[in-house]
Amino acid sequence: MDLARVSSKGQITIPIEIRKKLNLKEGDKVLFLEEDGKIVLANSSYIALREMQDEMKGKAEEAGLVSEESVNELIKNIRKGQMENLNESND
Repeated sequence: MDLARVSSKGQITIPIEIRKKLNLKEGDKVLFLEEDGKIVLANSSYIALREMQDEMKGKAEEAGLVSEESVNELIKNIRKGQMENLNESND
């Protein structure tokens, strides 16, 4: 188990082993999710990718995903939706 201290500004340093497991690098965004009464830290890129894969299930053409650009736009929209959901739940 790893331990981190919260600073006076509410900041923490994610321990190196956790960063490795989440494949986090400088500048990456993390997501805090509530699951079964626990708060879970996740790499937002992986969550967006997982949601996109669930959405796709063989329907890339139907969704208009015909280029890397269109895939990137979908990921950007999913991330935006995640942030909006988090903001709504914090209100």
